[in-house]
Amino acid sequence: MDTLQSITVFRQVVEHSSFTRAADVLGISIAMASKHVRHLENHLQAKLLNRSSRKLSLTEAGEQYYRQCVLALDTLADAGEAARQGTVTAQGLLKITLPAWCATPYFARALAAYRQAHPQVRLSLHLDGQHTDLIAHGMDLALRVTRRPEPNLIVKPLTQIGFDWVASPAYIARHGQPQPENWPQHHGLLPNYVDMDTTLPLVADSNNTLMLYQLALAGMGLAYLPAWLTHNDIQQGRLHRIDHDMRQNLTLYAAYMDREFLSAKVRSFIDFLAAYLPQHPLDAEK
Repeated sequence: MDTLQSITVFRQVVEHSSFTRAADVLGISIAMASKHVRHLENHLQAKLLNRSSRKLSLTEAGEQYYRQCVLALDTLADAGEAARQGTVTAQGLLKITLPAWCATPYFARALAAYRQAHPQVRLSLHLDGQHTDLIAHGMDLALRVTRRPEPNLIVKPLTQIGFDWVASPAYIARHGQPQPENWPQHHGLLPNYVDMDTTLPLVADSNNTLMLYQLALAGMGLAYLPAWLTHNDIQQGRLHRIDHDMRQNLTLYAAYMDREFLSAKVRSFIDFLAAYLPQHPLDAEK
């Protein structure tokens, strides 16, 4: 028999001082209610109830066991309610893995706006250049820019992000304006976590986009970087956008493991970004 169900029956019998009333409350037969209590006593090897034709009373062991049963059942009920509430109200810790280049004022404002809308959610942000295994690292959600989303994940497109070749004015002054015909004569700053089809000679690579960004600002070479990272620098002349046919818009996806029983915190974050990012384009930033 289901021991947890037997404990529930035992509690009802004690609180109603009657097998009949307990059976009515639980929608079972009197015989089944009695069978559950006998199952508990056999399982515990202890007598829990004194029975007579007119009255039920707890034994000493039964009284101690009843108090613990009430505590355990109430704790389980509270846990169940908290779990159910988590599918309705956005709350609790939300662990997100996302590219390092999301560490920008633009995206920080988006996160601040989300927190203002959902103050019961605490964000835990893990920035890297790799596709972190969500299950192995206990992540709720990933933000990824990719041409081929992983087939084992559920993905939702959030917005388009432009990627450009950029170089500093100091680099261009020393090496000339990069053009398609002189591309192999220039210096490349490339990520080592993706394959890039380019004839640009490599002078430095990194697993961190922010490092490549800093190298480009320092005049070391040309880097292929997201607009989220370079927009302000281009606007203020610290970097120049280089015309090249590799310039493209890539999709930022939200990726997660399971659509069934999706928690409110994950659902709220995805829905918020899907609405916020297109409504607040980078070009509109002051």
